Amino acid sequence: MSWKTVLDWLRSALGTDLFRIAETDINGATLLTFAAIVVVTFWMARVVQRGVERVLARRGGDEGSIGVVSRLVRYAALVVGLSIGLNSIGINLNALFAAGALFAVAIGFAMQNVVANFVSGVILLAERVIKPGDILFVEGQMVRVSDMGIRATIVRTLDEESIVIPNAVLVQSSVKNYTLEDWLYRVRVEVGVSYDADLKLVRQVLEEVSANQAWASDVRQPVVYLSQFGDSSVVFEVSLWVQDPWTSRRAGSDLREAIWWAFKRASITIAYPQLDVHFDPPSPALLPSGDTSSEKRGSDEERRLSDESATANPSA
Repeated sequence: MSWKTVLDWLRSALGTDLFRIAETDINGATLLTFAAIVVVTFWMARVVQRGVERVLARRGGDEGSIGVVSRLVRYAALVVGLSIGLNSIGINLNALFAAGALFAVAIGFAMQNVVANFVSGVILLAERVIKPGDILFVEGQMVRVSDMGIRATIVRTLDEESIVIPNAVLVQSSVKNYTLEDWLYRVRVEVGVSYDADLKLVRQVLEEVSANQAWASDVRQPVVYLSQFGDSSVVFEVSLWVQDPWTSRRAGSDLREAIWWAFKRASITIAYPQLDVHFDPPSPALLPSGDTSSEKRGSDEERRLSDESATANPSA
């Protein structure tokens, strides 16, 4: 069997119509073309994804953002390549797109929350106001962003608990990002002293304690305020700055303990809530109408007993 015979046989086999889709006859050559387009599409999508990952990594992108962007680019490349392949075998993409639009509307009503989270994930990725490693205050607690996905963001609490937060929550609600511009965080501690205390001495002691904290940032100086005159104490507020918001709880504990021992050495009393209760006897003017004093009530009782005695003994 010569090569010419083999080629003629292959040409005849590939040119034989196998079936028909709409107005297009499908033969072996068409199927091979479609298969080749699919293989090249998946290969190209993978190559493009890796290229995007390298480019974003060189520009200093974080791991979570790089992963999301590269996956979106890969999906877009797959959609384009598969659309070309389907068009090559005669499938009318216009009809598919029309049906897909109706299907998307139906799915949209049924999966509003999922779609909202997906869109919110894209917005977070584009704006980059929240990134993995950022420290946030969301839903009443401080958390650190561990990973960002296209649907939800995983955060870690100070109690080492993982929480999955839908991206829509981060987009539609107010979120504090303590590390958006810098990592400085203010630690505030309030302490109340007695009204009999020497306020100048109290301020001096608090300033000394603040200056001696090794963990405090030297970018901004400590501040001591007299914040309010309370019911039972004069309240001072001490403010220091730390370089990492995640250490603020430990820093606050160290500062409170240092203030405690400094006040002990300076004989300054830390005030605590007090309540004085006074019991006063009722005023006669406040007694009910017709009431008399106890002495008058005693005389009336003696007169009644005397009358009863005289009745019982008429001879007397």
